[in-house]
Formats: sequence, structure tokens, C-alpha cells
Amino acid sequence: MNLGGVLLDLDGVVYVGEQAVPGAPEALSWLRASGIPHRFVTNTSSRPRQRLGDKLSTFGIETPVAQILSPPVVAARWLRAHAATGAHALFVPAATQSEFADLPVWSGDRDQPVASVVLGDLGEAWNFARLNLAFELLMQAGSPPLLALGMTRYWRAADGLRLDTGPFVAALQYATGRQPVVTGKPERTFFLSGAESLGLPPEQILMIGDDIQGDIEGAQRAGLKTMQVRTGKFRTDDLQRGIEPDAVVDSLADLPAWWRAHVSP
Repeated sequence: MNLGGVLLDLDGVVYVGEQAVPGAPEALSWLRASGIPHRFVTNTSSRPRQRLGDKLSTFGIETPVAQILSPPVVAARWLRAHAATGAHALFVPAATQSEFADLPVWSGDRDQPVASVVLGDLGEAWNFARLNLAFELLMQAGSPPLLALGMTRYWRAADGLRLDTGPFVAALQYATGRQPVVTGKPERTFFLSGAESLGLPPEQILMIGDDIQGDIEGAQRAGLKTMQVRTGKFRTDDLQRGIEPDAVVDSLADLPAWWRAHVSP
């Protein structure tokens, strides 16, 4: 197999909750020592890249912020290039708003027009009133665009499965008839942004993920090779859904041995 670079999901691949996947830090050390270019691609919208980098450092993984590609970063780029002039309504955690620091933010005044509505992972902060407010803003004259920081359905926390951003975006999409602009996985453009940052064609990049749809199927649609790990949200029946990864391994710890056995020198 002709591969030159790697994209890796974070939660479920490198760590689960607040614990590193056993062997993952060593596998990443091997990647760096081998000179294999790589980026972390995550749908996490509940914290900025700096916080993600700090979390990785607690596992002994030192990562420059520029090596982390997240939906808020891609969303801010899209807004600067495509959105109308005006304030943006951010339904994202306060910490994540730092990724939008150079953009005007909606004040909360319902009479103020908005240039866009951005949805991220608010977790338990989602309720009817907040979701309905997003709906009201989307129904303003001018039809402001709906940006979704990913369409992941759920993720695995320490206490079990939790809804992610996708279900809330889907509710607004259904109610408004509006097609969201998705700036995270599983969108093709998100993976291509990762490929562009590596300076490699998609077919020479291996995407490693725990989500058979968001990571594996999404990356395949963008032309990347894929590796499914049996950690994080992986469930045994994922491999019976008609989506066939190029490789299936127990965890990221298996990457070095797999690479040596399957990748052309």
C-alpha cells in the first residue's frame, strides 16, 4: 500500500474520556520518530484546539495546535469567506468561541439580524428554549445559513453514550427545510482539508477512526484509505453495515506493526 501520511481521530482513538488508549502515546511517538506526517482531525466542538493540545500533553503527547484540525476552525474560515456581513449566533460552548474571536458575535437581541447560526456540542446545555431560539434565528428574513460543527450522532463518555451535535442539527434541518453547511466529519471537505494540510493526495493518506460512519465511510468518500480501531464507540456489528475499512486493528497501539507489514517502503 502506498501511504505517506496519517489523519487520526482523537476521542476513541488516542484517548477515551480522560484516559489514553493503552499504547497510543507510544504509537504516536513512533509516527514522529519515523517522520510520517500526521494531523489530528476531531469533531470535538466543546473545547478549543489549545485545550485539546493541553489534554494530549497530559498523556505525554506534545502536539502543536496547528496539527489539530477541528470544525470550529473550518467554520470560521467558511464564515470569513462566504457569510454576509453581520453578527454570528454561536450555539457553542464558551471556550470554543475563542476560535471565532475575529468575527462579530450576536448579542442575544432577538431583534438583531444574524449573519449565520452555528451549532456545536453543547451537551446538557441543550434544552427546548435554546433549540427553539436557534430555530427562530434561522427563520429570520434573509435566511441566515446554518453551520453544523459536525454531524456525529453520539459519542462515548466515561458514563456511557451521549448525543453529539448531529441530532440537534437534524431537528433544525427538519423544522426549517434548510440544508446545513457541515464543517466537520463525515463531510468530504473536512477530510480534504486534512489532506491539504499534509500536502498529500487523499489516496496516500490513512484515516484512523473509531466511528464506522463518521470516520471510515466519510474518509472513504473523500478518497482516503481507512483503519478502524476496536476502541471508543466501536461496536462489533459496525463491521456488518456494508462499510469495509482497509484495515481493522484492536487499537492505535497496533499501527506501527501494521504499517511495517503493509506499507510500501
